[in-house]
Amino acid sequence: MFTTKITVPNFTRTLVAAASLLATSVLAADDNNPFIGRWALTIPGAGAGWLGVTHENGFYDASILWGGGSVLPVASVFFTDDDQTLYVTRINEVKRKDVDGKVVRTQQFTEAIVAKVSGDDLNLTRIAARDNGHGLIKEEFTGKRIPPVPPAPDLSKVKFAAPITLFNGKNLDGWKLTNPKQANGWSVQDGILVNHPVQQEGQAHLSFGNLRTEQEFEDFNLTLETRVVKGGNSGVYLRGIYEVQVMDSYGHKLDPHNMGAIYSRITPSVSAEKPPGEWQTLDMTLVDRHVTVILNGAKIIDNAALLGCTGGALWSDESRPGPIYLQGDHTGIEYRNIVLRPALK
Repeated sequence: MFTTKITVPNFTRTLVAAASLLATSVLAADDNNPFIGRWALTIPGAGAGWLGVTHENGFYDASILWGGGSVLPVASVFFTDDDQTLYVTRINEVKRKDVDGKVVRTQQFTEAIVAKVSGDDLNLTRIAARDNGHGLIKEEFTGKRIPPVPPAPDLSKVKFAAPITLFNGKNLDGWKLTNPKQANGWSVQDGILVNHPVQQEGQAHLSFGNLRTEQEFEDFNLTLETRVVKGGNSGVYLRGIYEVQVMDSYGHKLDPHNMGAIYSRITPSVSAEKPPGEWQTLDMTLVDRHVTVILNGAKIIDNAALLGCTGGALWSDESRPGPIYLQGDHTGIEYRNIVLRPALK
């Protein structure tokens, strides 16, 4: 935190003016710009984030993932003349509510992220207006360059070890919440792993937790069955960082947020969902930062490259082993027959 005499409107105008003044530098710079590429961020609060900076058709652009949600384009991206400092601006919406909780106005606030590069490391600072409009917040965090994605593996040559049954159909042995401070809506009913995140009327809102395996894995093939309620929303996180979306998207147009998608990153090639209330099968293979997803017998993602973590990831480091985790903070969901086969190196 820090204090400053700069008002929020002046702060925004300063960013816009800086962007205009530096436009010629952006167009003149070459592809040796050290910021070009993909960056794994550890955002304030130790959450997982991601930043991608590109230079195409003479212009720079960037997209960012900030904790949860989707990968989104930034408002602007520009550099100092020597390309040693990166400036990114984002637009955040703040909903203003009356005493009854009704939204009466939505305001937009501009925030800036300033980054310095040193080899494969970023040192970043987020500067944002406080929601109440008084003063600024200053937060420092770090980033690491993500190595290039390796060539797509030949899955016909990948061998897998003996299957590991992750869910025994009797209890939650081998599983725990990703955050033990959250409410646990998970239980076992008639051999099915069930999430039932019910809010109690008149009681304080409960934050329900996600469920993860105690074991951690590298590359693998994972199969399971899931049953989604109408309007249901969950997800299966591979290695704790890549979400395969689980939701009721039956009848929807193709979208990177539909059933079987890599959330906000990879759109299924075909729609293979079943209506809510029916059991569906997911067959997911993760090898060398490439993913294949087979939904209800149809291959909807074919050995596609993974460019970074997805919203809700436990961390942004794609090189470390991680658990399987099931999203439980949205709606009810059911899983069964969860089996993993580790890839042999």
